[in-house]
Amino acid sequence: MFDIEYLDIPPLTRAAGTVHLPGSKSISNRVLLLAALSRGQTTVHELLASDDTAVMLAALKQLGCTVKQDGDIAVIGGLGGQLVQTKARLFMGNAGTAMRPLTAALALLGGEFELSGVQRMHERPIGDLVDALRQLGCSIEYLGNDGFPPLRLRPGQLKLEDPIHVRGDVSSQFLTALLMALPLVARRDICIEVVGELISRPYIEITLNLLKRFGIQVQREGWQRFTIPAGSQYQSPGEIHVEGDASSASYFIALGAIAESAKGQNGIEILGVGADSIQGDIRFVEAARMMGAQIDSTPNSLRISRGSWPLKAIDLDCNHIPDAAMTLAVMALYADGTTFLRNIASWRVKETDRIAAMACELRKLGATVKEGADYLKITPPMQREAWKAASIRTYDDHRVAMCFSLAAFNPAQLPVRILDPKCVAKTFPDYFEALFAMAEADTTHIPVICIDGPTASGKGTLAALAAQRLGYHYLDSGALYRLSAFAATRAGVALDDGAGVARIARALPVRFQGDRVFLETEDVSEAIRTEAAGMAASKVSAHPQVRSALVALQHSFRRLPGLVADGRDMGTVIFPDAPLKIYLTASARHRAERRHKQLISKGNPATIPAILQDLEARDARDMSRQAAPLKPADDARLLDNSDLSIEKSVAQVIDWWQGTRPF
Repeated sequence: MFDIEYLDIPPLTRAAGTVHLPGSKSISNRVLLLAALSRGQTTVHELLASDDTAVMLAALKQLGCTVKQDGDIAVIGGLGGQLVQTKARLFMGNAGTAMRPLTAALALLGGEFELSGVQRMHERPIGDLVDALRQLGCSIEYLGNDGFPPLRLRPGQLKLEDPIHVRGDVSSQFLTALLMALPLVARRDICIEVVGELISRPYIEITLNLLKRFGIQVQREGWQRFTIPAGSQYQSPGEIHVEGDASSASYFIALGAIAESAKGQNGIEILGVGADSIQGDIRFVEAARMMGAQIDSTPNSLRISRGSWPLKAIDLDCNHIPDAAMTLAVMALYADGTTFLRNIASWRVKETDRIAAMACELRKLGATVKEGADYLKITPPMQREAWKAASIRTYDDHRVAMCFSLAAFNPAQLPVRILDPKCVAKTFPDYFEALFAMAEADTTHIPVICIDGPTASGKGTLAALAAQRLGYHYLDSGALYRLSAFAATRAGVALDDGAGVARIARALPVRFQGDRVFLETEDVSEAIRTEAAGMAASKVSAHPQVRSALVALQHSFRRLPGLVADGRDMGTVIFPDAPLKIYLTASARHRAERRHKQLISKGNPATIPAILQDLEARDARDMSRQAAPLKPADDARLLDNSDLSIEKSVAQVIDWWQGTRPF
């Protein structure tokens, strides 16, 4: 998961591979609440791990549910329609799939509750649901602006005789909330009548399908009248599986439609959702086919490849795919004309005003966009030169972030910056990792920051922190030489045997995991960090055969979305085309003092004069060796951190890096 301020995505070209979708958010939160309201214990498989489900689980625990989790399996002990806790303050984050149905259920069950969320949740309307619940006699008070959370619930006097009227043209979640809550009080038939057109009908179909799984047979007359039969009671199905999220599938369907297949491979395979999906957004497949995508489906999988190119512009009523339709807006950037997305008024009241947000960000990329109350018209940049590098604001909206990652396939080969990429945690925490596992870029487009310098200059710490700040991979090239010496010694190969050490280095099964270094499955981080290991690394690095053997291995770390590499010849030999090269140094005295503190903190006896002598000897050896001697690259920026804190050093690197970007 990328927990960074922004993520720069370099120009992407091809894509292929398989993605296992996370569980559907809509299904996950519905299932969790239904399991909590039921009699018995429910085991939920393939549960989505996300911000929204975490909010729901936390609330259920506060209300007295027993919850046991093991990976993507959760076991929920149901309350049988009776609250254990009748007073609580519940924080709902920005999860509409938690706020709306919990409000309805708790208002009908009685008790004193306060429900609040983040600021955006307090801007998302809930008045139509509150009005419907007040018709039933529920006592609900607005704690801020009328019509919006936060809310205070108190016990009321229920009146179930008359039909309940609820608007259907703002959010289908209001009707879903009533359908899920009313079986708790179905002492008689209870009728819900929808006022106006019901939008997002596929989400109501999900609700009805799941209610049936939990023993509730709702009677439906078209899309205007729903009846909860008298005597309805929730009963756990025992076990239930959450299918993959069809809305999340849309990004990978689009990926397959936009990107050329990687050499020797056949497009994108999506596992976890397919033709048998109960989610309305699976109909995104139809829209993608209209635009030219080649799609084959099975009951639980999809395979997508590029068909027509450029994509075909479409005119589509998107009421049936409200969330997935956002992906069509970015696909429209690759179409042969103007795409018209209609009947999307619900976008206005989602995590952000999605119509305004999508229009604004599409224009940044060079598109011509016309927006209305319930539509978008998108005309793509018709010439390669009309595309623009853009910094995409995500509005704390996961779907905006995921949609615009696809703009990195633009024909102008321009990078795209995604601000606040961690917002994808709402539904797909590993989205960018999944994208980069399948996408490809020309190697020269994958950015590298090189940080070279003498031993104990702090380049490893600086490089690791810079990589973390940017969401890039990190290469400690010095660790490769330490590993080579370590592995050679273990194999009985003398360190002065250049050919023998090179043979070991070529087959080095190295793996980096955070700040840990592994040889296959063995953590050797501490073993290669000793002073003796450092001296051994300096010896083997002088062998041209060893340096040559490690070149390909070091190049292999240049992976999406980028790399920060530290060493002694990163900018001069290994990555001479890197857009930013830094030569980090400090006085020998400062470096000796730093190394002394490190050794003492680990309980290793050391003296500053002895360390200083070793550093100077190692510097002389590194600078005078015949193969790739230690020196600044001709275009390197010099950074003397003798008197700089690590925070200021990182800030300087990031500032220089920003200066190389086109945003």
